[in-house]
Amino acid sequence: MGQSQPWDAIVIGGGIAGLSAAIYLARAKRQTLVIDNRKSLANWATDVENYLGFPHGIAGEDLLARGRKQAGHYGAEFADDYIEELRRAPSNIFHVIGQHEVYEARRVLLATGIYHLPPDIPGLPECLGHSMFFCKDCDGFRCEGRRIGIFGWNNETVEYALAMLLYSPCVFIFQNGHESRWSAQHEEWLHEYEIPVYPERVVDVHHKHGDVQWLELESGVHVELNALFTTRGDIYHNKLAHQLGANTHDSEVLVNECMETTVRGLYAAGCVTPANCQMIIAAGEGAKAGQAINRSLFEESLQTHALHRFRSKQIENCETEPPVGAATAR
Repeated sequence: MGQSQPWDAIVIGGGIAGLSAAIYLARAKRQTLVIDNRKSLANWATDVENYLGFPHGIAGEDLLARGRKQAGHYGAEFADDYIEELRRAPSNIFHVIGQHEVYEARRVLLATGIYHLPPDIPGLPECLGHSMFFCKDCDGFRCEGRRIGIFGWNNETVEYALAMLLYSPCVFIFQNGHESRWSAQHEEWLHEYEIPVYPERVVDVHHKHGDVQWLELESGVHVELNALFTTRGDIYHNKLAHQLGANTHDSEVLVNECMETTVRGLYAAGCVTPANCQMIIAAGEGAKAGQAINRSLFEESLQTHALHRFRSKQIENCETEPPVGAATAR
């Protein structure tokens, strides 16, 4: 990147949280680099309907493009790379080791996110974001009145099915050949609310241009549906946090009220933290992290008297005092 000095901040991840942080950091005049491998889950969202300010919805990739343009407008720079390792030198400078280059930074923000595990069923990847979803809070509303299938075999699966009754009278569960792992209480709720359960393995999905039509069970039975939600689980991209010894809980990177991890100078925001994984929450966490990083850098500059190098240039090259004249009577 041609950077002779360490970046003030490197943001690893160009999703909603990372871009939001980059906007705040760049506007604070911090030298900011966003390193992105273009794998944000927002790209899967074909129509985001619950993001403030877009009453008619917006495609996730369009929201990312707007955020990237906005961050670049204020001076943030971008590198397309995949970060393989994160180290910290005795000088407290972070070494960010990518596949293409090694970068240095005074602060690092992990906005690496998570990966939702889709069902391993042929034909289903084409339905992602169209008729196959991961989040009831995001996409339950758009499935109102449809035949809704829930893929899974744990307590969360049952709770998803129960929640979907607010949108549709026709809700059912696919266990895909797995033993049920839900509690006796959840089993009672299934009977109480008469939610059908199909324990057989799903072998195929039929869809038209991404709109699911029916699932084929191992016995040859076809179950018609219009929407499918999965509760198979998530993979948290926390490898870099572990490399530096940052604390995690249930794979989520733990942060304090300033979005700083247990490693000083290393921050995290968005879905890789314990936050509820919503785009607008990720944006808020990114903004909070950006502000906290800027404050941390400012406090450090006061302690090290680093503001002198900026101030000396101002005194040498700029008018640093306002014009002063005699007061005139009115």
